[in-house]
Amino acid sequence: MIPVPINDDRQFNNADGFAMVFDPAWQRCLKAGELDDQSLEQRIEIVLTHLSDHPFVQSEPTQARQVARFRVRLLDLNS
Repeated sequence: MIPVPINDDRQFNNADGFAMVFDPAWQRCLKAGELDDQSLEQRIEIVLTHLSDHPFVQSEPTQARQVARFRVRLLDLNS
């Protein structure tokens, strides 16, 4: 198996690259209390604000939101 660099700071303009940064960004926002008492859509928007410099968010904002919703459902992040 080819090892994946853990601290790789490259950003890729695709859904997979976005998903790789979305999950930790969600967790950071959650720990900081930024997502408390917010609806799911508000939570997603807060996280996307933190990721606004990501190339996928900039070039495909609608798809980035769709990926974010999918990640939240897939990983049960909204519970």
